[in-house]
Amino acid sequence: MPAYYLEALTVTLGIVLLMAEAFVPSQSKGWVGMAAAVGLVAILGLTCLAIGPDAKPAAAWAHWPLWNFYSFDTLARFYKIFALVSTLLVVLMAVDYRTILARFTDHPGSESGTGEYHALPLFACAGMMWLASARDLAGAFVALELVTITFYILVAYMRRNVGSLEAGVKYLILGALSTGFLVYGIAWIYGTTHTLNLDVIGGLLHDGRAEQIHRTPLLFGIALVMVGLGFKIGAVPMQVWIPDVYQGAPTPTTAFLSVGSKAAGFILLMRFLEPFLGSELTRKPVLTLLLILACATLLFGNLAAIPQTNFKRLLAYSSIAHAGFLLLALAAWQPFAAELNSAKVVSFYLATYLLMTLGVFFILAQVRIQRGGEAISDFNGLGKTNPQLALALTVLLAALAGVPLTAGFIGKFFVFYLAVEAHLWWALGIATLAAATGFYYYFKVIRAVWWMPPPHDTPLTLPPISKACIAVLTLLVLLFGIWPQPIWMLLQ
Repeated sequence: MPAYYLEALTVTLGIVLLMAEAFVPSQSKGWVGMAAAVGLVAILGLTCLAIGPDAKPAAAWAHWPLWNFYSFDTLARFYKIFALVSTLLVVLMAVDYRTILARFTDHPGSESGTGEYHALPLFACAGMMWLASARDLAGAFVALELVTITFYILVAYMRRNVGSLEAGVKYLILGALSTGFLVYGIAWIYGTTHTLNLDVIGGLLHDGRAEQIHRTPLLFGIALVMVGLGFKIGAVPMQVWIPDVYQGAPTPTTAFLSVGSKAAGFILLMRFLEPFLGSELTRKPVLTLLLILACATLLFGNLAAIPQTNFKRLLAYSSIAHAGFLLLALAAWQPFAAELNSAKVVSFYLATYLLMTLGVFFILAQVRIQRGGEAISDFNGLGKTNPQLALALTVLLAALAGVPLTAGFIGKFFVFYLAVEAHLWWALGIATLAAATGFYYYFKVIRAVWWMPPPHDTPLTLPPISKACIAVLTLLVLLFGIWPQPIWMLLQ
């Protein structure tokens, strides 16, 4: 099956569900989310069968002009799977989160205003899948805007909640600002190279024509694009939106932003930087800029997380901190030809981050529903009211901190390995300090779970979907901590 069918099927599924939700009378809208989940599982299976033009060069579709804008390699397949899995888990989380959505959209007794919420993530998923295959800056920009516009709606979806509306306005204003940086940077790059195709730009920088390129305007354009993409990945100086938006948005949206939007930003950033990091003309200044961004992001994210009392805000600053580790892997650039290259390390780190973060957000969503809050104090005594859930949360937070024998440790280890190989000693010192700081604020939550008395003796019970997802994600975090080969196989 041609690979471009995957995005077409995802968009079609989203449109069909929107139409069905509008015309099928139903008291509960959970069926929309379950139908979306079933469709995503089917598309996920088809991803393993998808092929690009190199696999079937004799086919008529293999010679279409589409392939000048769309690539399908190992990295593209991996990030398509990543987008589908993250969307699937977010949709399942939203099914159990319907009571909160109903309370702040229509009224607590009606789910009539929640149906679209289960279908909209499919359009963001399609945008992320297109980004994974982007070969042209124009096409990448359109795909990125599809993701961003969908998130504008999802962030402000709870229209009766002031926090959600405030988060939507902040995300919209700063998102528009980042889009301006991105478009202006693309314009400078086009004016310098006379092309938007990344493969053509790579060819220009590698042959004799590189001497004809004006270095200063090209570097200026690269810097502007990196600032624009910094908004998507949550890097300094475009990180100011993250705490307020994460806190105000519905919890499934926050989870999707933390994982899906970040992954979309990083795959585009890697595709964009590859030709410039492979050229002597631009490699050194770009790596220097990446290193500065990585260190600033590490320091800001980890230090700002220390005083937080709201668990959602703590996860927001934690997200910034993890973006710093991912940027450090890019700053210690190893080309795609290397056995352990930066793209593989970033992809592996993001895969483990998906498991850990979504597991934590599944637990946070249930605490929000059953205890009515998202502060760290709302987790007090969870070890007494639901020991199994408390144990899962402990494992997931320990993995985020980087405790050995968890998937989070393996990801951080590879980042540190690349930094050592690149001799980034002072950046390595900052990363070590950041990792140590992470232990403090993650274990602050674990302390509340096990050592603080519960606010009441009412047990916290999990619905079947959340219970299954939390159990699977926790087991995978432990499994990949001692046997990471399945993720590496996807990246070979």
